[in-house]
Amino acid sequence: MPKYTLADVKLPDFGLPSSRPELSMRTYRDRLDTFRKRLIHIGIDAAVIYADREHAANIAYLTGFEPRFEEALLVIGLHREPLIITGPENQGYASSSPLQPEVWLYPPFGLLGQDRSKTPPLSDLLAKAGLIKGQSIGIVGWKYFGHVETADPDQWIDAPAYIVDTIRHLAGDRGRCSNITRLLMDSSSGMRAVNEVTQLAQFEFSACHASESVKRLIFGLRPGMTEHEAAQLLKPIGLPLSCHTMLMSGDRTRLGLASPSSRPLRTGEPFTVAFGYCGGLTCRSGFLVHDATELPTAIQDYSERLAAPYFSCAADWYETIGLGVCGGQIDAMVRRHLGDPFFGLILNPGHLIHLDEWMNTPIYPDSRECLRSGQALQIDIIPATGSDYASVNIEDGIALLDESGRAEFRDSFPEAWSRIEARRSFMSDVLGIRLKAEVLPFSNLTGYLPPFLLSPSVAFVKS
Repeated sequence: MPKYTLADVKLPDFGLPSSRPELSMRTYRDRLDTFRKRLIHIGIDAAVIYADREHAANIAYLTGFEPRFEEALLVIGLHREPLIITGPENQGYASSSPLQPEVWLYPPFGLLGQDRSKTPPLSDLLAKAGLIKGQSIGIVGWKYFGHVETADPDQWIDAPAYIVDTIRHLAGDRGRCSNITRLLMDSSSGMRAVNEVTQLAQFEFSACHASESVKRLIFGLRPGMTEHEAAQLLKPIGLPLSCHTMLMSGDRTRLGLASPSSRPLRTGEPFTVAFGYCGGLTCRSGFLVHDATELPTAIQDYSERLAAPYFSCAADWYETIGLGVCGGQIDAMVRRHLGDPFFGLILNPGHLIHLDEWMNTPIYPDSRECLRSGQALQIDIIPATGSDYASVNIEDGIALLDESGRAEFRDSFPEAWSRIEARRSFMSDVLGIRLKAEVLPFSNLTGYLPPFLLSPSVAFVKS
């Protein structure tokens, strides 16, 4: 097994893109056509996609629109143009969709206290949209379920009851409503499991900027600043976030998902940060020390006991992942490295990323789901030791593309391709992590792990 040690490392300036790739109307039309074909294949007459601010990825994938403040429905019939139903505040924004859909108003989708005096019955609105008795109607929320959870998983529908009840009433006894979220979110066959090259280029833009934010933060950390002051170093560029900003120090790191507070940073304490835009997140965890001598006496072997074995596992993850590799192979490899209960692994050690930070994952014990060209994935090995050793973390995103996909990416997005090649060279030549040809690192910090955060230029390399 390769050995990794700490060394002074000059992290290159990989650059930042100034222009974000945008998806064309043709892309959204193609997605809509594919979705309709899948509806026909499983015998669905019409589909209703539910969205709110937290769960907007599916409607955004199909239309380019995601609701702000309000709820929304996208109604897709087999033989009519799609339409979007929103509250009053999203009427204009929904019209910005490249599909140029009809946009209908349903006031109760808006915030409390707004005028609802002219609210049409929801059943009338949906009937006008084409939902009728006897139809098989598919509903997309943001989760689907399996027989391990219920005997009738397609009847567990994760949209508000008032919407589902209305649709079921419209379908009537001769019709049927079912959860069809799997069509979009299955980790192998779901439409969002595989991305167009332009979508991947957009994710590279997100990952590049998110990782630069985290880089700026870890190189700017100083004891005495508050967590809020540390978070200011992220300097977000205004893109929608894929998740809330997480930043914790000291005992607060045990909370895992907390946002920054007014607590001051102190030497010798653990620290963690996670920041992501849609399509790209970066996370780092370590200790606020210059070297091991500043750690509490009982954990001065932090690097040897936790950080070095963890990084060896992460390096193996990067070198193992590739086209045709099954998720179970990745999972088993991680457990060989970090299967000791001390490491406290809980989550899947990797997952698909998309507009939502965690779309789904083919990586779990004994998984036979094999990785495919066009997938975007994130390393997600998170020790939760529950001890004074706290944790260590190195989350960043990659994509997988076969030879033809790489040629298309290189020709269409040469500047992004140059950054990817520079990252691959740095990982190989400096860190000693050798990626397969199909593995494209999107983050400016991919593979870079400084466990002592007050010495951010001291990172692990292959010895």
